[in-house]
Parts: sequence; structure tokens; C-alpha cells
Amino acid sequence: MSQLGVTFGSLSVLGTRAVIDIAQLAEGMGYSSLWTVEATGSDAFTLLGAVSASSPNLGLGTGIVPVQLRTPPLAAMTAATLQSLSPDADVFLGLGVSAPGILRGHGAPKAERPIAMMREYVALLRECLAGESVTFEGDFWSVKRFRLAVRLPERRPKIVMAALNPQMLKLAGEVADGVLLNYIPAAHVPTAVAQVRKGGDAQIMCYVHAAVGDLDRSAKSARRDLFNYSMADGYANMFRAAGFGDEVDNLRARQAEKDRDGALAAISEEMIQAINFIGSGSDVTQFVQSYIDAGVEYPILMPMPWGEDRLQVTKDVMSAAAGVL
Repeated sequence: MSQLGVTFGSLSVLGTRAVIDIAQLAEGMGYSSLWTVEATGSDAFTLLGAVSASSPNLGLGTGIVPVQLRTPPLAAMTAATLQSLSPDADVFLGLGVSAPGILRGHGAPKAERPIAMMREYVALLRECLAGESVTFEGDFWSVKRFRLAVRLPERRPKIVMAALNPQMLKLAGEVADGVLLNYIPAAHVPTAVAQVRKGGDAQIMCYVHAAVGDLDRSAKSARRDLFNYSMADGYANMFRAAGFGDEVDNLRARQAEKDRDGALAAISEEMIQAINFIGSGSDVTQFVQSYIDAGVEYPILMPMPWGEDRLQVTKDVMSAAAGVL
């Protein structure tokens, strides 16, 4: 395995400035890239710009930025700026249709036709990144004579689409350079890959969630995390398809009765260990390897900092995951 990323998206508890330390730690361990998210916390491109100054050869990725919050020309500008700051590094512009809860917080409307929106967004984004004058009239965006004024190096930003379910997976295979899977058990990866391949040959990327620690001590944190995603319809449908329908249905039924403890208890240890793995360092190495064996071409570790010393847990799980290199 020659490519392995790590995301800062789960590490906000360490503080924003810790991204530099994590990036340098990742470089020293042989990681290829550092990623981050954008929702209601830190701005993704500000963080990655700081990383580009401290670790100019480390790949930089967003996973994800919501397409409803940035126009395609603005996304082209930010990705091109980042690429010009790190001309020798890969820049991955990870995009996705955001969850309704995040959109409400930003005052942005829900996507009524997410597949059509993503198709149009990527098409317009590619035109903007080409550097020519762009006039575009679509169902979602209208642009007149936009021209990217940032001179790109020979290396160009890569477009990565976040996808969960069959239609978006197929679209990602068709129009993107990479597809980013998330909260997916390794056993369900081949099914997702098959959907991607119906559309095309996009690189298969995947967040791999893991913590070095004791399951009994950290199970509650894992359940809280999975609860939040199980309440989002897109993730819930994917969890059902992956074999965890009973957990999702019981969780939602208990939550509807305002029984939060019962909802959390509905998440089985099997579901935790399939998605938010907790175990020894050697077990984590094997867990990451299981995704590679299942068809993931570019795994991206999502360290889950569950424990009394969050930084040490992060270091331990990064070291363990690097064992696949």
C-alpha cells in the first residue's frame, strides 16, 4: 500500500492549531495526505493552507465541503489557490450534498434534486478549472464570463465526490476523479465499488474509522457517533443495506419515543466494530487492511480520539494504521 491519508475532521477536540502537529506527524509516518471537513467548525481551506506552508509535499484534501455553500467558481478559486501554494502536492477537492441539519444552520436550502445538482456542479467546476472564459446556464447555477485568474501549475486539483447510495456512487464513477466512502463497513465496500464501476473508473477512497483503546470504555462514544449518523436518512439507508437495519430501525423507534438511552443501546457491538472499530494497535492495522482487501484504493484514516489522553490515542491509532504501508 503506497497511499494512505488521515483526516483532521474527527480531531477538532485537539484545537485548530493542532492540525500542524498532526500534519507533521503524518508526514513522518509516511502518510500521503491530510484531509479535513467543513460543516460548522473550522474553514477547510484555511486549515489546509496552513498545512501547505508547514508540509508542502503533503497531499491536501477536503472531505467534504458542501456544494450548497460554495459556488463552482469559488470552489475552483479555492482549489486553484491551494494547488498553487503546493505545486508538488496532490489537492483533492472533496465535494458532497450536505445534510439538512447543516444546511439549516447556514440558511441554505435543501437540495431537491441532489443527483442533478452534483452532475451540474462538477461539470461547471471542471470548466472553471480549465482557465478559459466560462459562460454557463444550468438549472442550479448561471455564470457569465468567469475566468480563473490563478495560474495553475502542471499538477491540477482532483475532484472527489462523497457518495453513499447507488445513484450517487454511479455518478461519482462517471464524473469524478475519486469517490469518497464514509461510515461504511469493509464488508459492504465491494457492493459500493460495483455501483461506482457502473459509472466509470473513479479512484475508490474511503474513511476508515478507528481508535486504539478498550471497547468497553469507548463503546458509549462510538454509539453516540453512530446515533447521529443513523438519524440522517442517507446514512441510515446505507447502514440498512450493509446489514444493520435492525439497529437503525430500533434506534429510530426508541428516539421517536424520546428514549435516548434506549436508542443508543440499540447500536450493537457488531455495528460498532464494523464501522467505528476499537481495539489494539495490531487489530487496527488489520482493520485498515480489511478495507484495502475489500477494494479501497486510497484509505483515509479517521482517528477517533476516545480516551483520557486524546492526543496519545490519536498518535497510537495513526501509528497503527501506518502499519499497512
